Amino acid sequence: MVKVAVAGALGKMGKEVVRAVEAADGLEMVACIDPGFSDESRCCGKGSCRSFTDLAEALEATSPDVLVDFTRPDVVEANLRTALTQGVDCVVGTTGLGEDALAALVAQAPEGTCLFFAPNFAIGAVLMMRFAAEASHYMPKAEIIELHHDKKLDAPSGTALRTASLMEGDSPIHSVRLPGLVAHQEVIFGDAGQTLTIRHDSIDRTSFMPGVVHACREVGGRSGLVVGLENLME
Repeated sequence: MVKVAVAGALGKMGKEVVRAVEAADGLEMVACIDPGFSDESRCCGKGSCRSFTDLAEALEATSPDVLVDFTRPDVVEANLRTALTQGVDCVVGTTGLGEDALAALVAQAPEGTCLFFAPNFAIGAVLMMRFAAEASHYMPKAEIIELHHDKKLDAPSGTALRTASLMEGDSPIHSVRLPGLVAHQEVIFGDAGQTLTIRHDSIDRTSFMPGVVHACREVGGRSGLVVGLENLME
């Protein structure tokens, strides 16, 4: 049984992660961490899951195998440093840290510890990035439009940056932040007399959960920095 702790447990993504982990075979929710918990707050998990406002306290009290982090760009680095130095594998969906920063963090961890980061946990988004990378070999002129809810703190999105890094050529990125959106991206290719559009839409946050659950199950068998859900799907 893989013991899982979730940082950012009271956020929209965090609540979905807690529900998904509790419903998954082979995973056990042991700690929900969020500064929004108070003495009167009930843990958003069930059973033996406990709530904490402090990550270090949660790790000491519950000894999780995996920390899932869906927090904020301004706190994720400290969270990861705390967990990784204690040998806790991390599954991260919080964007805002570059690969160099992530590599530096996991370098401080005991040998065999894994830091897994995915800019997007939706299977369809992974396929969108793969198809866009393939198409760019033949149609290198392209632009990326990413659209997210108005509460998203970073722009461009991690998904858009990851997509551009996988493609040939220079692909400008346009960011849209509006209420009513969840997570959407299209890559528009242009060539003489034709265009090609590859688009993915997450219309509900549950679209990310199979990928998160899969990462929680797989991260224990990896070490070092692993970026991209596609690397756990092969």
